[in-house]
Amino acid sequence: MGSVRWLVACGVLATFAGEVHAQDAKGCKDSPMMSRISGSAILYCNHESFAAHEFRMDGGNVKHVEGEYSAIGYQLPKDITDLQVFRNIESALKSDGWTIDHEKGTSEIVAHKGGAWFGLAGHGYRQPEYTFVVEKQMVQEVVANAAALRSGLAGKGHVVVSGIFFDTGKADVRSESDAALKEVAKLLQQDSSMRVFVVGHTDNAGSLSSNMDLSSRRAAAVMKELTTKYGVGATRLVAFGNGPYAPVASNDSEEGRAQNRRVELVKQ
Repeated sequence: MGSVRWLVACGVLATFAGEVHAQDAKGCKDSPMMSRISGSAILYCNHESFAAHEFRMDGGNVKHVEGEYSAIGYQLPKDITDLQVFRNIESALKSDGWTIDHEKGTSEIVAHKGGAWFGLAGHGYRQPEYTFVVEKQMVQEVVANAAALRSGLAGKGHVVVSGIFFDTGKADVRSESDAALKEVAKLLQQDSSMRVFVVGHTDNAGSLSSNMDLSSRRAAAVMKELTTKYGVGATRLVAFGNGPYAPVASNDSEEGRAQNRRVELVKQ
């Protein structure tokens, strides 16, 4: 993905990105992706190296995006209106090749270019908020280990296998899952009598039928990896898709949905 920085030709967004103003909130500065309205001040800012955000889309849908996240709230000068901000941003996005996914009145815009997403929300009182998310994959720092898996199976009869990854809506096991799969294989190698169900789970986003199918295919894909790549006997594994039927957290938040998208081992 190339640079997503842009400036508005008409000159209203004339201050260069990254410039810090004396009246700005402490520690805040403009995003390198967009310049501010000349004369405005940053009221607040928030930056996270990895977070989730849901952008409103046309038709009442939402787009869930994960990656590097930042939000900046501005106070406009008295001679600039919300409409001027909206029209300038709209024009700049279009001229720079962004796809506009949603507009509402003169207060909301959502657009994307490659893996970069931008949202404008007009909060009233001439205080617009800019939201940016650059898509990236989470770096998994915690994976299952054989001892923890054994303990979970012994204590509860089932255990979540942390560190198994799929792309959204797909069942191909990503290469980052190797460390966790090796620990599952190690567990089974240490106890030749152990047999387990490999159970796929999803959140409740989308239709029930699609989630049941996806969870079944993911469970089967994990079983295939274990048998073909790690030498686990196929008779020791049974793949099963449970879809959204056994949530471990509320699906009303992204954090909860992320917990519900998982692969478990269940003792046969």
